[in-house]
Amino acid sequence: MSELLVKRELLKHGSLSKCARETGMHPSSVSQISNGRLRPYPSQVAKLVSYLEWTGDPSELFKEAR
Repeated sequence: MSELLVKRELLKHGSLSKCARETGMHPSSVSQISNGRLRPYPSQVAKLVSYLEWTGDPSELFKEAR
């Protein structure tokens, strides 16, 4: 099974629950987004990009990690 880059990056920053707490997102939403089961709304993408301090193209986060 492939892993999305967003999941790898979130785990580098702690845990999915920590991300949910700090971004105000529901834990199940963070989990589903990181596992590719839920397509994030633009506002959720913005929260994740900010939390991760991601400087690249946000769409890259939702591709398979290499």
